[in-house]
Amino acid sequence: MPRPRRSVSLRAALLSVLAVGLLSGGVGGLVGGLVAEDRMTGAAGNLSNDIPSDTPSRPPDTIAGVAQRVSPSVVSIRGSGPQDSGNGSGFVIQDNYVVTNNHVSAALEGGGIEVVYSDGHSSPATVVGAAPGSDLAVLELSDPLDVDPLEFGDSDDVTVGDTVIAIGAPLGLDGTVTTGIISAVDRPVTVGETGAETYLNALQTDAAINPGNSGGPLVDAQGRVIGVNSAIATMGGGMTGEQSGSIGLGFAIPAAQAQRVVDQLIRTGEAPYAVIGAVLDMRYQESGALISTDKAAGGTAVVGGGPADRAGLRSGDVIVEFDGESVRDANQLVSMIRDRTPGDEVEITYRRDGEERTTEMTLGSSNE
Repeated sequence: MPRPRRSVSLRAALLSVLAVGLLSGGVGGLVGGLVAEDRMTGAAGNLSNDIPSDTPSRPPDTIAGVAQRVSPSVVSIRGSGPQDSGNGSGFVIQDNYVVTNNHVSAALEGGGIEVVYSDGHSSPATVVGAAPGSDLAVLELSDPLDVDPLEFGDSDDVTVGDTVIAIGAPLGLDGTVTTGIISAVDRPVTVGETGAETYLNALQTDAAINPGNSGGPLVDAQGRVIGVNSAIATMGGGMTGEQSGSIGLGFAIPAAQAQRVVDQLIRTGEAPYAVIGAVLDMRYQESGALISTDKAAGGTAVVGGGPADRAGLRSGDVIVEFDGESVRDANQLVSMIRDRTPGDEVEITYRRDGEERTTEMTLGSSNE
């Protein structure tokens, strides 16, 4: 079977018939792009990337116009060895750094990483920093090309129905552009193998994204990055090494989270994520998130002196609200926590012995 970096089909996080998988490179079937409106509100006029002379120019307030101005700043990422092929995508930001997914850079780092621009120019790259818990990484180029850096947009202002464009290298096909809409926001998604999960409070889109789109941008009408494409849901399956294409269920890391993590990676090389210092029972079937009572967790699942302990929580408590938002299950709660910053003050409502109680908590920090 192929190694995980080539094709990883991951456990379901939405419905029993869906397998949510990271978008690593490999072989698979192509899925056609979706039809969207030709004209868009706003424009990518702040980008001045040159349009190839043999390409008909389009107004910046059209999908084609946005794609023409954004695409030169989108790169494909592959291994520099002779046996390596396209494995993911990325995009250039300020100071010629490239943002991509951690699962893309981690799979290639040992053998060397090469970044390829839309005009064929290539540059060796090194990893500045990586955040496995957020599935983000930043690369630094040794021979960058002069292109306009892409800017992060306001993902908190995104709403269902907004038109979006995905650009990347699905299945190694560089410069592929697809379009669709935002299908949902704040969608809790869990991807990764047991013990190495990534929890996303994701933007969901029906824009066709496939293996190889990993790390590429999801942009709005102004050409601003509102998400980093990271995972797709596929029908059925779940076997390691299985490959499948888009069924119109793609997930992107929101720009608000991505920008925060990227800034930390550039400054320090690491990006700690928020934790509550308690083990949750992922098998709990009722509403809320149960703090584990399993003795295998050491008799208590609350870390002594940690955030949950200081807030008065203990094993057997069921967290039902996180800072005013209802908690459906443990996966959703972890996604909500990862969407915050270590040190944030939050209000926790929990159920103990049939009675609801409320407490304040200061979120902790972890790099593990």
